[in-house]
Amino acid sequence: MGVSRFSTVSPPRPRVAITMGDPAGIGPEICLRLLQDPHVLDCCTPVIFGDWDVLAKVAKVCDLSLPDQVVTRVSDLQGTGPIVVDLRILKAAGVRPGQHQASCGHAAFKYLEAAVTNTLLGEFSGVATAPIHKQAMQAAGVGYPGHTEYLAEITQSSSVYMMLASDKLCVSMVTGHVGLQLAPKQLSRIRILEVIRLTQNAVTALSGKVPRLAVSGLNPHSGEGGLFGSGEEERVILPAVEAARKEGIDVEGPLPADILFIPSVRSRFQAFVTMYHDQGHIPFKMLSFDQGIHMTLGLPFVRTSVAHGTAFDIAWTGKASPKSLINAVLWVARLAAGKVISGSSSVLSPIGRQ
Repeated sequence: MGVSRFSTVSPPRPRVAITMGDPAGIGPEICLRLLQDPHVLDCCTPVIFGDWDVLAKVAKVCDLSLPDQVVTRVSDLQGTGPIVVDLRILKAAGVRPGQHQASCGHAAFKYLEAAVTNTLLGEFSGVATAPIHKQAMQAAGVGYPGHTEYLAEITQSSSVYMMLASDKLCVSMVTGHVGLQLAPKQLSRIRILEVIRLTQNAVTALSGKVPRLAVSGLNPHSGEGGLFGSGEEERVILPAVEAARKEGIDVEGPLPADILFIPSVRSRFQAFVTMYHDQGHIPFKMLSFDQGIHMTLGLPFVRTSVAHGTAFDIAWTGKASPKSLINAVLWVARLAAGKVISGSSSVLSPIGRQ
């Protein structure tokens, strides 16, 4: 399964494909707020893939403006202002805000599919995604637990990993959406080394500086010399770190995860590689919940996403913050334009400290 052609040539002004996410969540609202942000409008052409009827209803109930241009086909896109590609999948009357529905899961997947397909055909510089609801997608019969798994298959990418980034913290995960009991079985020297390499490359591109990386252990106290766990630190993690050092990567580990993110340790590194989902997500969301982004490493194009969920409790209420989506779009635009993001104290923020 895949698309036959991918062009690496970006338009002079980056055009960013943005998915509306689950229609019953905060996706429609944060997309509308994004289209009013001067930083976004200054550096790219934002194109929302979604349903105009839903956006119009959310604009009305949240007192937000709608963009002037709406089309039904990517081939009809014109100009550099904010644009909506109306896929005409759902009517607003059929959406129950704050509730997961199979129809919304289906729509969210179709937005993603259209955005990615057109990006692979060279129409866009990259993709930024608003949040989906996994239960809604499952109810719709979508055979992927999340964005990442679909992206890996459609692009035929064998090594795809998650990285969360903000101006406070950058952390990658060696394993993703799998049960905790399965994570140790997926660890290997080659897999960990791949994540170390990809993390170094991404942070270097984003910051303009070669980072120092920290790699976590898997078990309490990094195994305590084999006392805890099955020797994962000695068998796979340490060999991966040593191999990375031989390649010239500035990396240290495995370090105990329970001290890895305290300020005195965190300040020594510019990025972190963790072994499983919550080991990286918990500290990241404590520090950067509403401003951080998720980036997929290992794809043939730049893909970012918000680092939060659908927030059903505040859907269609006018209370949602667009900060994470704004940063996600800015990072796609800046990377696609070949601009180096720099700053004396901020490793990854595209618009400076906020």
